[in-house]
Amino acid sequence: MDARSPFVINTHELARQPGAMRTVEREVSAPEGFGTAVMGVVPDSAMRLDLRLESVMEGVLVSGEATVDVKGECARCLRDVAGTETVPVSELYFYPGARAAALAEGDEEAEDMQELEGELLDLEPTLRDAIVTAMPFQPLCDAACRGLCPGCGERLDDLPADHAHEDLDPRWAALAELAAALEPDDAGEPSDAEDPSRTEDR
Repeated sequence: MDARSPFVINTHELARQPGAMRTVEREVSAPEGFGTAVMGVVPDSAMRLDLRLESVMEGVLVSGEATVDVKGECARCLRDVAGTETVPVSELYFYPGARAAALAEGDEEAEDMQELEGELLDLEPTLRDAIVTAMPFQPLCDAACRGLCPGCGERLDDLPADHAHEDLDPRWAALAELAAALEPDDAGEPSDAEDPSRTEDR
């Protein structure tokens, strides 16, 4: 653990005294990978942390919230989606050795919890888990977004209400081409290539 990281906090002043508390308010630069494939925190943007650290019997309880700038892609129309999200944070960091004791007592949840390294705790994995969990599975630019037109691929919200495409059965395509060829030309006569009157006698 790098003690110089802005995500690492020294808990020395809590001194393992249950009930002792301190607050942490800071801005840190967002690393890569804080999010999902469709929505996540903008890399290098400012993450605003407003946290409370409280000493309890088993370790240090971290609670509060992180405010982050997020960006993604609408699941319906593929338009960029951006905004600011405030994500709740809550995690118990066990004192060294306390997690093993909890596991020995049958606390299976302790397996996935964090543990202090000496008097240091690392917020990064806790923040990453909280943010990934809070990201929408299918982000939308608008709840009423109608998505893309299956015929031309344009956004339906940008098209007239009566926008439509003629669905022609491919089995009738050849007949449609023949009908188009038999339409009169500018002189009112069928085209030479398709005029049945020009068919040679056999």
